[in-house]
Amino acid sequence: MRWVVFDYGEVISEPTGALPELAGMLGAPVEAFRRGYWAARAAYDAGSSDLEYWRAVGAAVGVPVGEELADRLTAVDVRGWLRPEPAVVELVEELAAAGVPLALLSNAPVSFARTAEREPWTRHFRHLVFSGDLGVAKPDPRIFAALAERIGAEPADCVFFDDRRENVAAATAAGLTGVLWEGAGHARRVLDA
Repeated sequence: MRWVVFDYGEVISEPTGALPELAGMLGAPVEAFRRGYWAARAAYDAGSSDLEYWRAVGAAVGVPVGEELADRLTAVDVRGWLRPEPAVVELVEELAAAGVPLALLSNAPVSFARTAEREPWTRHFRHLVFSGDLGVAKPDPRIFAALAERIGAEPADCVFFDDRRENVAAATAAGLTGVLWEGAGHARRVLDA
């Protein structure tokens, strides 16, 4: 059985549009905020708490962050990533209707994972695997081993789509068929081939 595994951010979802609003909540310039946001993201995706993450982002822009502000920032951040791309959702629906087993492998914090699990598009996936729950994030090879174990498949039985070259390379090194995401049309052509 051949599994199709999707990344979430900038594959199923559109890029977040929330960074300007988040920067405004901290009274920080958007570019400085953007640098702090991404610099601390790997640890957040690998399981650090919302408060730890937002304190790190706040420190990068010189703003202290307490629990209440961290909660508000988290809510806006999660909402910013909940924008699935209609063409990709359509592809997912087609694959599921054809009986193709689908899994999600996303670098995402726990707070996002719990919200995303309730989104309508997730019903098409047999497994949703989030890095924050595992305590390890792509491109660490351990996450691909955890995926294979979770879905009960050999890595060679998985086609994995991701928008980051380093994640595709790591997936390929772990034995999956890694494919750089170039849109739903390209994914259809790859899967048809």
